[in-house]
Amino acid sequence: MAINPLFVLLLLLACALLASAADLYKVLDLDRSASEQDIKKAYKRLSRKYHPDKNHDPDAESKFVEVAHAYEILTDPAKKQIYDRHGEEGLKAHEGGQHQYANPFDMFSQFFGGGFQAHEQVRRGPTSVSEFEVSLADIYTGASIDFIIKKRVLCDHCRGSGAATDGDIHQCSECGGSGVRVVKQQIFPGMFAQSQVTCNKCGGRGRVIVRQCPACGGHKVLDHAAHFTLEVPRGSPEGHEVVFEGEGDESPDWEPGDVVLRLRGRTEKGGWRRKESSLYWKETMGSTRCALLGFTRNLTHLDGHVISLARKGVTQPGFVQTIKGEGLPHFERPSSYGDLFVEYNVVLPTRLATETRQGLAEAFYGKVPRDKSEL
Repeated sequence: MAINPLFVLLLLLACALLASAADLYKVLDLDRSASEQDIKKAYKRLSRKYHPDKNHDPDAESKFVEVAHAYEILTDPAKKQIYDRHGEEGLKAHEGGQHQYANPFDMFSQFFGGGFQAHEQVRRGPTSVSEFEVSLADIYTGASIDFIIKKRVLCDHCRGSGAATDGDIHQCSECGGSGVRVVKQQIFPGMFAQSQVTCNKCGGRGRVIVRQCPACGGHKVLDHAAHFTLEVPRGSPEGHEVVFEGEGDESPDWEPGDVVLRLRGRTEKGGWRRKESSLYWKETMGSTRCALLGFTRNLTHLDGHVISLARKGVTQPGFVQTIKGEGLPHFERPSSYGDLFVEYNVVLPTRLATETRQGLAEAFYGKVPRDKSEL
């Protein structure tokens, strides 16, 4: 059977249009079934990633423009419908060949609260701030710590609508979809005043759900345990904050807020302490001989390397020895270090053996005592 060349041409053209229709979704790393919420989240993530003020890659600006263009088309219902059916060429034909990219920087500022009109403002969910304890060893070396945060996410089944299907969302018959009702109240006999109140049937939403989502029970969100990795920078200062942007509780009524972790150094059992980039260690000496005659001993540092502690002569209780360059790395300058301060705690014995007493008496008095009363 002969194949009509015109049919083949039309088929190739349709395939080209479908391929073109998928391009904007690929720009946002989405598939064609993505919801409006998915599109907004993808735009938020990628626009921040490629913003020229934050990303100095030569290709970042062009990607930033592409992301903004994709967001502009896919969040406009009319444009999205035309684009999904006929691709970008069909969109240009619909607009008479005049379609141009919107200003991506205006879109960015508007999306993050810099220019929306009141009815277009994006509500932000609450920001969660938590204390997170890390060991001094992790602060010294830097670390990647996996942890879990329990939060609420949009229900995958209903995508945050709370309804079993789209057909189960009806216009409120009480308020006609406006979300408010007009109430007439008598002020005086024969005189009435009208006021608007929130519709109690739909709660001001203008829509009612006749059959709730079986997955979330109409709550629109589900509890979820999200896995994250905290990157602890070397030399992190006390109270250093690590922000996970847009990872707060999700809701169909707002954009997710941030999760902020505030780092706190964990109290160490081994005697290590910090003050800014300085480290402090208390070395206990239980030997009178070492305190009087000197010593050499090893101290294992936070990352496992060994420091030699050496003293010649007498070491007074409370004496502090400074070891240069053995403190914490300076934050954001990890090639330079603070200092280590070693405080010596000399513990004197409560009793001395006879031989030890005789040796000390000979050292101090130049003679061996004749009897115990001289000791």
